[in-house]
Amino acid sequence: MNIKFVLIGKTSFKFVKEGMDMYLQRLKRFVDFEIIIIPDLKNQKKLSIQQIKEKEAELILKQLKTNDFLILLDEKGKSLNSLKFANFIRKKQDTATKQLIFTVGGAYGFSDAVYKRANFLLSLSAMTFSHQIIRLFFMEQIYRAYTIINSLPYHNE
Repeated sequence: MNIKFVLIGKTSFKFVKEGMDMYLQRLKRFVDFEIIIIPDLKNQKKLSIQQIKEKEAELILKQLKTNDFLILLDEKGKSLNSLKFANFIRKKQDTATKQLIFTVGGAYGFSDAVYKRANFLLSLSAMTFSHQIIRLFFMEQIYRAYTIINSLPYHNE
């Protein structure tokens, strides 16, 4: 199974980039994991929030193939603890899901078109985090899931 993490725009926080790079290196021993960064839209200040969301949606949806399983990291999604999240990943592997696509929307979230295409909404917290910081949180959780799946001493429960 392949996992892609689709993001809108580069992070402006050095520590987020460094942390993501660290977890990417750790993940390579478990899964084919790719980070896809969609460039920020040009001339955003001239666009309405709805126009920004629609243009970002086009760019996100271009990254998908028909059979991809799309998971939106969204505050309205289902909350899973780390063990349940690891089990979710394991089930996707066991059912021969070829590609999981996780995505974080831009600063204004997702358009209706992306919500309609999504197969699952996942919430990492009831709190709202910036679309920059959530990248690092998610990378740590996906790494944690693989250590749980592989019975490695990282998660203590």
